[in-house]
Amino acid sequence: MNHDNRIGITSSVPIEILYAAGLKVVDLNNVFIESDDPSALVERAERKGFPESSCAWIKGIYAAVRERSIKTVIAVVQGDCSNTHALMETLEFEGIRTVPFLYPYDRDKALLKFQIEKMCQEFGVDMGSVNRTKSELDAIRAKVKEIDRLTWEEGKVTGFENHYFHISCSDMRGDPQGFAGNVEAFVNEARMRKPKDFDIRLGYVGIPPIVAGIYEFVESQGARIIFNELQRQFSMPEIEQDIVEQYRAYTYPYHVRYRLEDIRREIARRRIDGLIHYVQAFCFRQIEDIIIRRSVDVPVLTIEGNRPGTLDLRTQMRLEAFLDILRSKQRRRLNR
Repeated sequence: MNHDNRIGITSSVPIEILYAAGLKVVDLNNVFIESDDPSALVERAERKGFPESSCAWIKGIYAAVRERSIKTVIAVVQGDCSNTHALMETLEFEGIRTVPFLYPYDRDKALLKFQIEKMCQEFGVDMGSVNRTKSELDAIRAKVKEIDRLTWEEGKVTGFENHYFHISCSDMRGDPQGFAGNVEAFVNEARMRKPKDFDIRLGYVGIPPIVAGIYEFVESQGARIIFNELQRQFSMPEIEQDIVEQYRAYTYPYHVRYRLEDIRREIARRRIDGLIHYVQAFCFRQIEDIIIRRSVDVPVLTIEGNRPGTLDLRTQMRLEAFLDILRSKQRRRLNR
């Protein structure tokens, strides 16, 4: 696969179409946050004129496109960040080919089907080849589902490992076969581990963190994140045979009530004690914190991130206090 076959995505899209077309999918979010110096990418975008009071993810994506010389980008202009419109226009102005993709807010099947068919036409693939590719990717997703089970049911996978493999499903690391091998090897290794004891079972909801160290700090305090909400959605946890239904089942782009159904179900199934809700500065999804807090029956700690970096001392102290509250609730429950 040659260098120019790379195609960037700003958020999860039907990658089955892109791999069926022989392309190498690159999730620009992963390129940004996993770079040697993500802060430098944000600063590069700001030197180009991106305002400081705008989402660092958008700035990081822009700089990742330029740094990696990506020539084509699929931009999710409905169902993800509202700033993607301006990002798309800026990239177009600078000579980058951009392809819009829209998730209908109300999960309208006909509109989503139209978007998927339009993408098939854009990249010259038929539905037969897309479905064959989907079967191959679904086999990988099933293995990632086993990683998830080993996390919450057997205690053999860390919260960060769970996060990594789920988030990697957004683009299959640009190499589905290679990623499949990595997943298989990890599952085999994890099954041989001894379960680790932890007394607090946490869920992580909201977009993946721009700051590093949350998972490691939680584990250092004797707790574990056993549910990564949106990262898990990138792996398409409920496999559907029909690709349209598959991307209707994907909760992130639609009304928050679909996310809440998933969150509440997993709180009960995984016996979660509390939630960490990560919100990004300058993101409209911060407002959804109001709804999430009122819609779940476990305590919620909201953490706001802005720019890339490590977990700061103030947030560490808030996490410690939150875990103390959850342990106090456990003790009161046991003493009844």
